[in-house]
Amino acid sequence: MEKFDVTIIGAGPGGYVAAIRCAQLGMKTALVEKYASLGGTCLNVGCIPSKALLDSSEHFYNAVHHFEEHGIDVKAPKVNLKQMIERKRGVVKMTVDGINFLMKKNKITVYTGHGSFISKNTIEILKADGSKEQIETGKTIIATGSKPSSLPGIEIDKKRVITSTEALEMTEVPKNLIIIGGGVIGLELGSVYGRLGSKVTVVEFMDRIIPGMDGALSKELQRVLKKNLGFEFLLKHKVTGVKASAKEVTVSMLNAKDEKIEIKGDYCLVSVGRKPYTDNLGLEKAGVKVDNRGRIETDDHLKTNIDGIYAIGDVVKGAMLAHKAEEEGTFVAEQIAGQKPHINYNLIPGVVYTWPEVAAVGYTEEQLKEQGKKYKVGSFPFKASGRARASMDTDGFVKVLTDEATDEILGVHMIGPRTADMIAEAVVAMEFRASAEDVSRMSHAHPTFTESMKEACLDATGKRAIHI
Repeated sequence: MEKFDVTIIGAGPGGYVAAIRCAQLGMKTALVEKYASLGGTCLNVGCIPSKALLDSSEHFYNAVHHFEEHGIDVKAPKVNLKQMIERKRGVVKMTVDGINFLMKKNKITVYTGHGSFISKNTIEILKADGSKEQIETGKTIIATGSKPSSLPGIEIDKKRVITSTEALEMTEVPKNLIIIGGGVIGLELGSVYGRLGSKVTVVEFMDRIIPGMDGALSKELQRVLKKNLGFEFLLKHKVTGVKASAKEVTVSMLNAKDEKIEIKGDYCLVSVGRKPYTDNLGLEKAGVKVDNRGRIETDDHLKTNIDGIYAIGDVVKGAMLAHKAEEEGTFVAEQIAGQKPHINYNLIPGVVYTWPEVAAVGYTEEQLKEQGKKYKVGSFPFKASGRARASMDTDGFVKVLTDEATDEILGVHMIGPRTADMIAEAVVAMEFRASAEDVSRMSHAHPTFTESMKEACLDATGKRAIHI
């Protein structure tokens, strides 16, 4: 039986990053992955392929709606969905191949098969051909990720009633796409097909979309998706059932008045969040505890109740984000090596890759009100940005929340062009506990989208933004 200093179960962003960092720190490292392709949900059926389709669909949308105004005359463009999907597959393959290279470069032993505990220090790998292999490990990091959730009364047949995985492999553009859930994944995939010509209806139980983010972002994103892509939103609606036939789906629901409503479409995307993947890991054999939501219980150091076993990413509490899992993978690896790393969970940014993009970090205005915190608000609209006007991306704004007494930046909320990249400036500023005045006195290149961050900070310091 081969022996390793540390074994990571799951090769998603959290798992493979943990493996690399462990190897860099001198540990003999094994990585166990159930599927033949490394990278987990994110690289194979999540972040990367969805961004590939988002970019392709955005090019098509601009060709139809904006090229003429830019002085570009083209024949009426047509959607070649097969080629879009093929390009997406190429992007995924290139990215996964990169992870394979990194495993070899860092001398990490990769096992393909379903990993589970036989005991605290013994991992069994069940391979696709039914054969089994066991390895011995000093430490173990559980990084098995998550899988799509569903609702009572919904049977996902993967044909008409689908999850995000099937939405990334469509063979036709839906005429009428019903999305259950107004969160990040549903809105991103809805944007893909909305741009390609689908009529998109979003059914959301809460009273707003992207409910975990600042209310101003929710309101603006809903307005823009309705204006630009014709999205229809059914908020405060509770789905009670979905029926599928060969060519149609019927979604039944109750509105805020408890009235029964039915709507029909040709596809229904169920996007109501994700749940931890902890099935058949033999956690009970190792004595590892899980909570009532199936998440592995850990302390502040991501240690489970069993010494030497850690858990990271979607299987533990907190936001289910690839970059959060990556930070945790590095965090645990460095702890095992005797270092003292830290993570500020309040400063892990969240992003929605619609267009305009939505990005945020820190406290929302609603959270500050709940805390009774005295704060100031600064904002700047992209319609006042010269760079945004030049690129015809004038929807949205940057909103900065600061401590009323100290001017420290407490939260930054953006919706607009390239905010997924812009939010990094806010994270850096907040990690160093910068004030709005600090950022407002830093030179920002002109003309750039990031000037809007400076202007919002100027506004927060005393209503003295320059360009509004």
